[in-house]
Amino acid sequence: MTDTIAVTGGAGPAPAGAGPPRRRRPRSAAYVRRRLAHLLAVLLAVTFLSFVVVDLLPGDAAVVVAGDNATPEQVQQVRESLHLDQPMLVRYVQWLGGVVTGDLGRSFRTGQPVAEALAERIPVSLELAIVAQVLALLVAVPLAVYSAYRPGRLVDRTSMTLGFAGAAMPQFVLGMVLIVAFAGGFSSILPATGYTSFFEDPLRNLRSIILPCLTLMVAEAAVYRQLLRSDMISTLQEDFVLMARSKGLRPRAILLRHALRPSSFSLVTLSGVNLGRLIGGTVIVETLFAIPGLGQLIVQAVFNRDYLILQGALLFVAVAYVVINMVIDLLYLVLDPRVRRDG
Repeated sequence: MTDTIAVTGGAGPAPAGAGPPRRRRPRSAAYVRRRLAHLLAVLLAVTFLSFVVVDLLPGDAAVVVAGDNATPEQVQQVRESLHLDQPMLVRYVQWLGGVVTGDLGRSFRTGQPVAEALAERIPVSLELAIVAQVLALLVAVPLAVYSAYRPGRLVDRTSMTLGFAGAAMPQFVLGMVLIVAFAGGFSSILPATGYTSFFEDPLRNLRSIILPCLTLMVAEAAVYRQLLRSDMISTLQEDFVLMARSKGLRPRAILLRHALRPSSFSLVTLSGVNLGRLIGGTVIVETLFAIPGLGQLIVQAVFNRDYLILQGALLFVAVAYVVINMVIDLLYLVLDPRVRRDG
C-alpha cells in the first residue's frame, strides 16, 4: 500500500500570543497615492520646461508692453516693474509660489488677472471638447460593435471608407465645408462664427457650437471606430466568448456584456488623451469659428509675449492632461477585475 501524504493549504494555525492577523491596506489606495506623487512631479517638470521655452522666445516682452516708440529708459522701467531683469530661475520660483497661494499674476498687456482670464476661456474650450468627445463616442461605439459582429458587410465597409476620408481631411477644410453647407448662401441654418454662453441662452449656445463640435468630432469618431472594432474582433475570438456562445446567450448580450467591456481599454485611454489634447489644442477650430476659448487665448499670449497668461494656460493644460490620465488608470480598476487582483 502506498503511503498517503496529506497536504495542508495555507500557513497553518497562528502561534499562541500572535494576535489577530493584520489587515492589508487596499492596493488601490496605495496606487492613488503613487499617482498623486507622480502628478506633482510631472506638473513641476512641465511648468519648468514651459517656463524655459517661453523665456527663450525671440523678442523682448518689455518692448512689446512699452511700445515701439518707447525710450530705452521707459523700456528698462517696464522691465524692472515686470521683474524681467531677474534671472529666469528666480522668476519661476516666484511664480510657483504665487501658484501655491492661488495668485497667477496679471496680464502684461491688459492688467487682467490671469485666473480671471482663464476662468472666462476654459469653460468654452471644455464645452467644445466634451461635446465633441461625446458625439464621437455615440457615433463610433455602435458602428464599431456592429462592424466587429458583421465584419466585411456593407455597414463595416461604408463606415470604414467614410472614417478614413474624415480622418484624412484637415480640420480647417472640413470646417469651411460645414460653413458653406450650413451657414452660407441660401442655407443659413446655423451661425458661421461667434459663441453664446449656455447660461445666457441655451438654444443659441447649442446652435453656436454645433459646427465646431462636428468639425472636431469627425476625425475622433473615425479613429475610435477603427480602434474599438479591431479590439472587439480579437475579443470575440477569446475562450470566454466562445463559452458564452455555447451556452446559447443572445448575440446582443455577448457583444455588450462580455465583449465590449474588455475591448474598451484602448478606447478609454485614447479618448482620455484626446480630451486633454482638445482642451488646449482647438486653436484652428476656435480661430475659424471665432470661438473665444483657451486655444485662442494661448495664440494671443504668444504673439503678445504675455508670459503670465501663457504660463497659466499651459499650467491648466498640464493639470488637465495628468488628471485625466490618472482618472483613466483608475477606470481600469472598474473595467477589469484582474487589474484590482494583480494590483
